[in-house]
Amino acid sequence: MTDPTTPPVNQWKTLDKDLARFSQLEAATAAIGRPVVAMGIAFVFVVLCALLAFLLTGSQPGNFVIVIAAAFGAYMALNIGANDVANNMGPAVGAKVLTMGGAILIAVVFETAGALIAGGDVVNTISGGIVAPEAVAAPEVFIWAMMAALVSAALWLNLATWFGAPVSTTHSIVGGVMGAGIMAAGFGAVDWGKMGQIAASWVISPVMGGVIAALFLAFIKVKVNDVPDKIGAARRWVPLLIGIMAGAFAAYLSMKGLKKLIDISLGNALLIGLAVGVVTTLAMRPVIRRQSEGMENRKKSLKKLFGVPLILSAALLSFAHGANDVANAVGPLAAIVHAVEDHGTAAKVSIPLWVMMIGAFGISFGLMLFGPKLIRMVGQEITKLNPIRAYCVALSAAITVIIASWLGLPVSSTHIAVGGVFGVGFYREWEAERKARALNLQKGKPVLPEERSRRKLVRRAHVLSIGAAWVITVPMTAGLSALTFLILRAIG
Repeated sequence: MTDPTTPPVNQWKTLDKDLARFSQLEAATAAIGRPVVAMGIAFVFVVLCALLAFLLTGSQPGNFVIVIAAAFGAYMALNIGANDVANNMGPAVGAKVLTMGGAILIAVVFETAGALIAGGDVVNTISGGIVAPEAVAAPEVFIWAMMAALVSAALWLNLATWFGAPVSTTHSIVGGVMGAGIMAAGFGAVDWGKMGQIAASWVISPVMGGVIAALFLAFIKVKVNDVPDKIGAARRWVPLLIGIMAGAFAAYLSMKGLKKLIDISLGNALLIGLAVGVVTTLAMRPVIRRQSEGMENRKKSLKKLFGVPLILSAALLSFAHGANDVANAVGPLAAIVHAVEDHGTAAKVSIPLWVMMIGAFGISFGLMLFGPKLIRMVGQEITKLNPIRAYCVALSAAITVIIASWLGLPVSSTHIAVGGVFGVGFYREWEAERKARALNLQKGKPVLPEERSRRKLVRRAHVLSIGAAWVITVPMTAGLSALTFLILRAIG
């Protein structure tokens, strides 16, 4: 008879251990297999795009060149989706307002809509005047130059994504065009004044985005977070902040995202933004009042008021990104198609619908397959974000683009968004140290260096690695493009 006081013996202990090992093996196999599956799907997409180009241009004499260009254009679009879209979705995911799946779904829908509805109707084949069109008048030289630019930019974006560095796709393609243009027509063909502006934007974009994001965060802390009646302050100021966001995005989309539908000047875009901002502010007052009823008078409650505006801002940023940056993927491809079919290198080239579709769906596939890595890095690994901080980052992105357009500065949306994340992080550091220093002065104690180092709220490693990636983007893609151009011309 079994003694009831004796603990039961697990007869299946060995089997449990073996099953646990199998579970660990299955999990490890799945983790290893995911990248392989993603690369396989990406390869199939590239092949299908090449096949589509072949079917649509099969009777053309230069069909083979267009097919190869379509494959590289698809590859470029995949890398844009993997790298650049993270800047729009990262803050919302980092603030835990959106799940990774929800962020990817919203980004896919709005990136595709922006590309197909409001994507650039025309694109400068020499990427914004970086290289003089007359310098590469021969169609075959022009084709190899555009192909080299496409290949080099895509390779650099792929490498940057692998290293976890969000870089500018616009600067990548500009560097590619510059390198190929130099090899095709010499240094005199490059507009060095334009290149100087682009180099200046490496500093201007992130600093401007960071300062504006930090200023909004400081405003919210002073006017809402740090006052005794937080709910009353939120009812007063949050509708205005949401109205500013709505007005900024209305002006931003009017200027940048709707060029294909209607040409709107900066002044008219600002008037549209002002009208939308005023209407939104008035409409949000009763909404915020209802949402804040029953809320506790503490900071944590206020974060809920910024959740929906943050989701909307991420969606609008994705729409504008799809409308603008699709040209980075398919602009050189459209230029090659134009050069092969029309035997010319006109300054303006219409983008065929099938070419635009390659860019739109390529960006979406790239985001779904490879985007989560950069989304996590931007949203979670640089500094800790909550809905209020992430909202400030999104708002700064729209406002900075408007200011840059008014000043005529070529800025990168990637640099602005990441600069905004840095800005809110460094502001929090400064605020925490200021409070600690004031407290220690009251106690008569200095702030020790080791105590100051513990208060670092921004990972310095990311500051250095991302900054280095930004600086070397143009020279790296230029060098890759020059080498690729020589190889392609030798083969051709």
